[in-house]
Amino acid sequence: MRKLLRFVLILLATAGIVISSLALRIHRQDPDAAPPCAVSEHWDCGVVNHSRFSVFPPSPKPTWDNPNPPVGRSVPVAALGIAGYAVMFVCLLFGWDGLFLLTALGGFCFALYLSSTEEFILHKWCIYCVWSQSVIATMLLLGFVLNATRRRRA
Repeated sequence: MRKLLRFVLILLATAGIVISSLALRIHRQDPDAAPPCAVSEHWDCGVVNHSRFSVFPPSPKPTWDNPNPPVGRSVPVAALGIAGYAVMFVCLLFGWDGLFLLTALGGFCFALYLSSTEEFILHKWCIYCVWSQSVIATMLLLGFVLNATRRRRA
């Protein structure tokens, strides 16, 4: 069962890398171009992936005296997603279950932060973000199962 669980988790990590790559493509797209995922007034990847929250730490809010603040050393959130899923992929390959679980927990908490930003600040949702949040939540739950089966067998 552990091998099957690990295989499913590796597939989910791969899916997370693909989803985050698609979101990064939208982030790097010209903001004036219509993204393929602008489907309604509540679902618009372009708005989400070009907001000041699409980088971490969030870029400063524009003010009257500085309408275009510099982004500085911010990293696109989608790039952080790719890196996080890649770390989880490596942890799964080498059997580092504890480190995998910590990474999945950190990713899940970050996804909660991003979800709350989409809901309460931007009032828009990105389909790629929701897919990624679903993947990381599933990975966290399966990670708990993976770690529980290891402890029971020891």
